[in-house]
Amino acid sequence: MVYGKRFFIVVKSFAGYGKSNFRHGHPGAKRLFCAIIIIRRFVKCVMEDTRLGLHDSHLAELKIKHSMRIRILLFTISFSLLACNPTRLIVRQMNPLLQNTALALYEESDLTIAEQALASNLKLIDGLLKSDPLNKKLLLLAAEGYAGYALGFAEDKNPQRAKKLYLRARDYALRILRQDKHFIRAEKEGLDALQTLLMSYTKKDVPALFWSGFPWSAYVNLSLNNPTALMDLPKIELLMKRVEELQPDYYYGSVYLFWGAFYGMKPKIMGGDPVKAKSYFEKNFNLNKGRFLLAYVYAARYFAARTLDETTFDTYLKHIAETPVDVLPHIILLNQIAKEKARRLKKQKAELF
Repeated sequence: MVYGKRFFIVVKSFAGYGKSNFRHGHPGAKRLFCAIIIIRRFVKCVMEDTRLGLHDSHLAELKIKHSMRIRILLFTISFSLLACNPTRLIVRQMNPLLQNTALALYEESDLTIAEQALASNLKLIDGLLKSDPLNKKLLLLAAEGYAGYALGFAEDKNPQRAKKLYLRARDYALRILRQDKHFIRAEKEGLDALQTLLMSYTKKDVPALFWSGFPWSAYVNLSLNNPTALMDLPKIELLMKRVEELQPDYYYGSVYLFWGAFYGMKPKIMGGDPVKAKSYFEKNFNLNKGRFLLAYVYAARYFAARTLDETTFDTYLKHIAETPVDVLPHIILLNQIAKEKARRLKKQKAELF
């Protein structure tokens, strides 16, 4: 009886979960909830029969009744498992594998291998999202991957292509935020409503906020002659401001790179501020002890070059060149990309100054 009660409590908890997801339209939740209700009734019957069947005269009858109920229970569970999209279950089993693949990619030092592998992985993730379009882990991987591909392998060679990839990255992350109906409503109502809503967001929301805002801002940086793109900046500011408030060290403090570029790329008449830009880049330098080399690329491009500070420009590029690529072993790829970008900036120095 003790074990029966414990099992009943567990089933009751799962029933609560199924009921909640059923109300929120979770895929397969209706069938799962029905199956759990039947399981609960089965357990109740077994407990009641066990209480009444303490006399030997009832044992044979109980065996028959329990046998029939067990068969019905097994049939119901089997039906529910088949009804809950099996492809989606398989996809979610692949999440850890894809996460480990991403970690291995970050440790790659050969840019050619990394470019080819990342492209292949992104199409795999695209395909998996066809089967599980609300999978937040996959959506984050897609957003991060497309933003990384645009930054590392498209931005300098083909800005138009990079813009499309940045928007694809942004849209994947926004699909996470838009799973919240309140976010959709706030987007429609305007900046004040969005700002109010974002104040209710917590640290767990930072990845989706960051991977919505960061590639979006990169798209704007490549579209400064496009008034429509510039009109999105206030919304991007709200997203990135909330990231800074909640977790400024997320993704190696890249939110500081956003603000440094934000204040560095604009003329003073439009709110640009070279002093603020430099201060944000230095925050990143200090956070990572000078080991996150992309920060020096951004500082060279959006502070030193914009203020025509040739000495500081050379200092930043020298730091990138002299720092070992594996100074942070788990992001060798990012530092290798930074070194490649620094070489390009050095070749463009005459144009920049």
